[in-house]
Amino acid sequence: MSDGVIRATFGASMLPIGDRNPTRTTPFVNYALIALNVAFFVWEYVVMLGGGESWLVPGYGLVPSRLSNDPGGELFTVFTSMFMHGGLGHLAGNMLFLYIFGDNVEDSVGHGRYAAFYVFAGIGAAAAQIVVDPSSPVPMVGASGAIAGVLGAYMVLHPSAPITILVPPPLMFFIGFFIELPAWIVAGGWFAWQLMSGVGSLGSAQSGGVAFFAHIGGFVAGLLLIRPFHFGRERVDRGRWSGWRPPSRAERRPLERRWH
Repeated sequence: MSDGVIRATFGASMLPIGDRNPTRTTPFVNYALIALNVAFFVWEYVVMLGGGESWLVPGYGLVPSRLSNDPGGELFTVFTSMFMHGGLGHLAGNMLFLYIFGDNVEDSVGHGRYAAFYVFAGIGAAAAQIVVDPSSPVPMVGASGAIAGVLGAYMVLHPSAPITILVPPPLMFFIGFFIELPAWIVAGGWFAWQLMSGVGSLGSAQSGGVAFFAHIGGFVAGLLLIRPFHFGRERVDRGRWSGWRPPSRAERRPLERRWH
């Protein structure tokens, strides 16, 4: 993708690679969302091979200035932009987060509610980015605004769930390659980083940057919406963080099986 694109993408120095929080149901909707994102990416790739880069992202990405001036005509881009990505790494990072956190949220609220929740979180993310910079001509693409909502919901529903983190160098040589942290630290720390980065980016050029306020808006939308979407459902918290230590091999087995 060209540099004139704001990407709603997850980035982390300590990368989550799984959780120990079993689900009771098969997350059909979450799998469908991942499949849709992959299908859109394949479509983008085919179109770009055919020379469509000049109109693909500007036409289907969310452009705040166009949406502000023509809400009716540009509303569809709120939804198309949620399934577009700026590269394979962009797609892979977003889908990893969705895979880890989305299944438990779907398990908690149910399939239909989860689908609606995801869409509303994405709308909240888009709204936040537009409010902050309504005159921006730069297209925004990426699923992580909606996925930020899923992360916020996970933190509310499963704050003590153990999240396995891949420790970056050089820390990995001192504390090991993996460590478990409770979900509230992982999600809360990620949000704090987005907030600081977003405030720091105010007034600076956004071209080719990260849509921090889409992340912030999606996360806050998830925090606010998850209780109404969870209303009437049983509260189940299967995973419990057990302390500041690397996970044992026995504790990692559910994670290993989950990836096969």
